[in-house]
Amino acid sequence: MPAVTRLVTHVELDAEHTTERQLSVSARLEAELSDGRALALLDDRGWSVSGPADLRAFLTPASVEDDARTVVGPDEPFGDQTPEQAAAAHWRALADRLARRGVAADPTALAALPHAVVLGEHLRVWAGFDAD
Repeated sequence: MPAVTRLVTHVELDAEHTTERQLSVSARLEAELSDGRALALLDDRGWSVSGPADLRAFLTPASVEDDARTVVGPDEPFGDQTPEQAAAAHWRALADRLARRGVAADPTALAALPHAVVLGEHLRVWAGFDAD
């Protein structure tokens, strides 16, 4: 049975909603498996950042990567939840998604995996990250 070897969040420009003053991106969290497959865990995430006309000057690859990791969770606690309970619920939900697709994963082990962020080509070009 394949194991999850790392998590990868793919971030790409949402060109339809991006202007000089606003950056909108989509984020898709995947689990990479030991057999080479990648399974989507979350494909409905993203965020927008608004600012001055030179918004690009304030962006760095590291800042976008940090935002991507935040957006794919764990989410902030709600109601009477503690941060620890919210995080545990997030990792259980991801483990359950994997289990429904035939991949056994321990929630605690998922939380400890390396988490890479891949910036899409359109985002890198728009932000000028490839200009360096």
